[in-house]
Amino acid sequence: MKLGVNTYFLHFLEFEEGLRFAKDHGAQALEVALLGEPSLKYCDMEKLLADRDALRRWLDTLAEHGLEISGFTAHGEPLSSDPDVVKAYSDCFQKVCRLAEAAGAPRLIVLSGIPAGAPGDVCPTWIVDSFPLENRRTLRWQWEERLIPFWREHGKIAEDHGCTVCVEPQIGQLVHSPTTMARLREAVGPVIGCNFDPSHLFVQQIDVLEAIRFLGDAIHHVHVKDTRFFPHNLRLKGLLDNTNYTKPEDRSWNFTLIGWGHDQIFWRDFVSTLRFIGYEGALSVEMESNYINVKEGLEKSFAFLKPLLLKEPIGTTWSEYSGLDLSTED
Repeated sequence: MKLGVNTYFLHFLEFEEGLRFAKDHGAQALEVALLGEPSLKYCDMEKLLADRDALRRWLDTLAEHGLEISGFTAHGEPLSSDPDVVKAYSDCFQKVCRLAEAAGAPRLIVLSGIPAGAPGDVCPTWIVDSFPLENRRTLRWQWEERLIPFWREHGKIAEDHGCTVCVEPQIGQLVHSPTTMARLREAVGPVIGCNFDPSHLFVQQIDVLEAIRFLGDAIHHVHVKDTRFFPHNLRLKGLLDNTNYTKPEDRSWNFTLIGWGHDQIFWRDFVSTLRFIGYEGALSVEMESNYINVKEGLEKSFAFLKPLLLKEPIGTTWSEYSGLDLSTED
């Protein structure tokens, strides 16, 4: 496994300064964010697509700092009720596919999207209960008329460029859990994989280790951040807390640094379970805590995670070195 970081959280540093910061803290992989104007300092997609020499120099600079690309983010609003927004996202998605193919980094990290509740509506609608009956009709329409058709079409685009679409199960999205992730993958095919972010599962009280075992080799990329619950708020507001993220002291839960919500034993199990399913890719650190300085948060996250990584392949086991045959089946 490799220690990674999402460049979205390096925007407080200029490009090469950020690469040095990542390398100095042990990172070997970058998840390259393509999220608006601030992201241009780390990846100007239009420039790199238009100029092969610029792309080569960019890749060389990453390599000089000992960094590879674990994936490209392609977040946006793919299921918006505004056709212009959907077209803009689709155009961007196709460019990301081209860039990923050219860079030899075929993983795209995306959100499934959240559509409106019915034709003609404009407000995104996240259904969280099957009652009343209209909720079920709405959810069926969202999946069958919006989500699955969109990702079948864009999954084919990704396939044509040799890419995998790594959908992140996230609260507020149609794909928000291991079972909804599996449902989309079954409907679209293996071009759909999972970007596994445990923090969004913690919020829903989903067992993260069971989720890893359930998804298995569908997991193609992994985010690392934690969730901490605040019982005095939780007792009054429950899990479905829409308090503004800028007021973390008033929320039932907050995203936070790895180790600040769950202890080291849990995170050892997290890494071990990923190994058991065969995952050996990047663990991409995110720093989404509004009550901690970004630089300090990244430093603490790296320091916590580094000792837990299983960096080397298993290779020859201790028993094989000792001449013991433990492979006999009962």
